[in-house]
Amino acid sequence: MFENITGAQLKSMSLTELNALCEELRKKIIKYVIQNGGHLSSNLGMVELTVALHYVFDFPEDKIIFDVGHQCYTHKMLTGREDSFPTLRKRGGLSGFPKREESEFDCYNTGHAGTSVSAALGIAKARDLSGGDYAVIAVIGDGSFNNGLVYEAFNSLKPLKTNILVIINDNGMSISPTVGSMHEYLEVLSADAEEQYHKNRRAGIFEKFGFEYDGVYDGNDLAVMISRLKIIKEKLKTQSVILHVLTKKGKGYSFCEEHPEATHGIGAGSPSAPAVEYSSVLGKTLTEIAAKDDKIVAVTAAMTGSLGLNPFFEKYPERAVDVGICEEHATILCASMAAEGYKPYYAVYSTFLQRSFDEIIIDICSQNLPVTMCIDRAGISGADGETHQGVFDLSFLVPVPGLTIAVPKDKDEFAAMLEFSAGYGKPLAIRYPRACTHSFGPVKKVEAGTWELLKKGDGRVAVLACGERAIARAFAAAEKAEIKGVSASVINARFVKPMDEKMLASLKENVVLTVEDNMAAGGFGSLVAEYYSASAKRVKVFGYADTFIEQGGVDELMDDYGLSVDAIADYIIKSV
Repeated sequence: MFENITGAQLKSMSLTELNALCEELRKKIIKYVIQNGGHLSSNLGMVELTVALHYVFDFPEDKIIFDVGHQCYTHKMLTGREDSFPTLRKRGGLSGFPKREESEFDCYNTGHAGTSVSAALGIAKARDLSGGDYAVIAVIGDGSFNNGLVYEAFNSLKPLKTNILVIINDNGMSISPTVGSMHEYLEVLSADAEEQYHKNRRAGIFEKFGFEYDGVYDGNDLAVMISRLKIIKEKLKTQSVILHVLTKKGKGYSFCEEHPEATHGIGAGSPSAPAVEYSSVLGKTLTEIAAKDDKIVAVTAAMTGSLGLNPFFEKYPERAVDVGICEEHATILCASMAAEGYKPYYAVYSTFLQRSFDEIIIDICSQNLPVTMCIDRAGISGADGETHQGVFDLSFLVPVPGLTIAVPKDKDEFAAMLEFSAGYGKPLAIRYPRACTHSFGPVKKVEAGTWELLKKGDGRVAVLACGERAIARAFAAAEKAEIKGVSASVINARFVKPMDEKMLASLKENVVLTVEDNMAAGGFGSLVAEYYSASAKRVKVFGYADTFIEQGGVDELMDDYGLSVDAIADYIIKSV
């Protein structure tokens, strides 16, 4: 019924038509996310709020920043991109996140939590300096609202002498259920009784920062949302406002409403949680280790289920900590617990560990504390694109003194590494991709700085590969080279740091290739090249090119950005 409706066209529609549009938009979101994968339940809950924003405000003259961007699909449909949704998250297609290069309606790229308020303040300050007259709006979920960066931004509001609108989309969830004192405070403010609301609003901390607090406790009621936003639009001329809106995550799709965590992000073809094999190994093995060692503690930043920690949290709730979307805090928490004799395991996506770089250096490694970082989604993550590719962790972790870095060849070796870690007593990072799809035989005893010869060649070329994906591609390339008469050795370089210098010194091959699911610059290959720099050996590093990696399928991105099996095989063949 409604095809390619834009925000400008909404303003002439009746409330009945607008509600019908909301239902149609919701159906389209379900259709395209099931078709291509993406963030489902968070977008379903945001339909009415987004339609109301486009009805009241004038985008792109007015500016809107979606924190993270998990809730931006309706916005994209209302800004001329509906026809592109069949390409959602595909190579060269529509991004699942706001993207400036994609549309003038996306004024700021997002992808990580907590950045929207700072960005809104920067845009508003630029507006004021240039004499502009437009509204600046940050839409942030209650999960992201726990992030410390939000409060750094709040602290700047009065000094910057500018006005913004911050909308808290409160659905009680990040990926996992929202935790923490701020969540509890928001619950008090949104109590059903109007009397309670008025009682608490004047004493609210938000007004101390310079905001007027307002609340809509049915954010899926389009009429109420439009009415309230019209009032707030006028207020923004003279003051900043926080609008606290309660929405239903997964609204309109019963399965999503019942399973908001499992349907936060789904793969193509099914609204159910994808299998995450490495995460499952983490949850199972860590729970087993904890039964034998009461010093084991599990820590996560709002991603209990997706990181496989539900079994641990259920069995050992007193030793399980979810800090919310606060990665820096999580890292320091782990370090300080380790300083008191505990053995914290910090489970985190590679892309989010980037936020903890300073704390890894200063709080964990400079004190030589036994924190184990379990780095999930390491390497190319695929359809989420540039902001979520886990391809930098080796490059920023390698230079850190005192840090041991392990990369398992498969899930069995991962379990063995976790067992090893319980008695290691030093800072340790274990990185792994989302799913385990290969197995490379029995596990050699795990000892720091030891590698494993998986395939013996003819003594001319050695391929040093770290991690399951790299090893799989090394084997595939070796098989191609074998056909051409070159038999390459394949080595499981399971410890990036310390390296197995005994094996490096013993290699007779004159040509050494390194393969890693990471940027080529500053990673594993760089260490090997440095080791052999004074020798006659020729070292070729296979990693990702010096660029941000776009969205797409994992295999096609690995091929196109530097880890093509054919390219590795060709080099093996031509090097001898």
